[in-house]
Amino acid sequence: MSSENTVLSRGSYKESQRISEILSKESTGGIILLVATVLALIFANSAAAEHYFGLRDTYLGADFWGLHLKLSIGHWAADGLLAVFFFLVGLELKKEFVEGDLRNPGKALVPIVAAAGGVALPAIIYVLVNLNSSSEALGGWAIPAATDIAFAVAVLAVIGSHLPSALRTFLLTLAVVDDLIAITIIALFYTSDLQIGYLALSIIPIALYALVARKGEKLFHLSPAASWFILLPIGFVVWVLFLNSGIHATIAGVILAFMIPVRKNKRTEAADAHHGLAEVMEHRVRPFSAGFCVPVFAFFSAGVAIGGFQGFVDAVTEPIAYGIILALIFGKMIGITASTWLVTRLRRANLDPDIAWIDVIGVATLAGIGFTVSLLIAELSFGLGSDYNDAAKVAILTASVTAALLGAIILSIRNKHYKQVALKETVDENQDGIPDVFTDNTDAPRPGA
Repeated sequence: MSSENTVLSRGSYKESQRISEILSKESTGGIILLVATVLALIFANSAAAEHYFGLRDTYLGADFWGLHLKLSIGHWAADGLLAVFFFLVGLELKKEFVEGDLRNPGKALVPIVAAAGGVALPAIIYVLVNLNSSSEALGGWAIPAATDIAFAVAVLAVIGSHLPSALRTFLLTLAVVDDLIAITIIALFYTSDLQIGYLALSIIPIALYALVARKGEKLFHLSPAASWFILLPIGFVVWVLFLNSGIHATIAGVILAFMIPVRKNKRTEAADAHHGLAEVMEHRVRPFSAGFCVPVFAFFSAGVAIGGFQGFVDAVTEPIAYGIILALIFGKMIGITASTWLVTRLRRANLDPDIAWIDVIGVATLAGIGFTVSLLIAELSFGLGSDYNDAAKVAILTASVTAALLGAIILSIRNKHYKQVALKETVDENQDGIPDVFTDNTDAPRPGA
């Protein structure tokens, strides 16, 4: 079968190795994230609740020169620490568009359409459920838009699934496109009291950041500390200006990531580096983001006083809550699967022979784990500590756990098959260092062969 008529094929070994490494790190981050979430729920529903919420709502910083920098700890976590997470997302996005699957229109079509379906259908379900609710409740339509890749791969690690290379690539690329859509939604629909002056002023440090990142690339390769001491202060200025511009401050992280060079060049070679600066910075930033920034945000954001079983029942029977639950669990599963199926029919293509539709359904179900960005959008929609936000938190947690369990069950059924595929992906009969089934193998069939 020609690879031109195949979707969700495994692609190159180089790309497979890169994605495996990312997912391995995300798995560790997902476990830390899970621990932070559990701790938040314990504190919020114990005798320590008053101290927990008091700490979250404690204000730090000061306002000066007309700049608003006095925020609660909860907002510092959401606006500040998550900017680091979004910087990482920006690096992944740029790499995917420059060197990854998204640079190839044929390969990019499937995850882009799948992600779009996985955003549109959940939003529609949420709106339909809340049609007779208040306009404020309808404002939460984007809450079920995002997929939390860290939690998703943590689930894969727990169940020990030997997910085939093609499915791992699909899951990560889907999550990256999903993040891009979520970022766009935040920038367009959650901007309030836009201050054009601050936004225009941010162009200066952004341009400086891009110039320094490019001209100083050799230095940043050779000295990890240099990027923290040189680029970080410039990035902080951009973040402050975005914070005061009305556009959510996390968008600054994405913009700055787009300024980092991806491809290797003469400065990369001069530093005797094997990767472009974007990949190097991703390696350096990911442990800080996954091990500290996102878990701290989760600790202050996921904590909600449930009020026992009756409180849980009261929360999930609110239209906001069951709208989110239905949207994340069934909206994601159906939206992603149906969109992928539609692409294959329109292109008259087939799935890779090692993949079945039940595998796509399993991955689509895992995409219903919409934790980090969903919590952020809930806060942007309803405000930290509001009744609507608390109901949304309960729904996000409930839906994420349910999607994780359902996805784990579906994929576990196929684990024996996945082990056979994993063995196939290690066979290297021509001993060129690349398993024979990958497209960059010297003997691998080429498109149209």
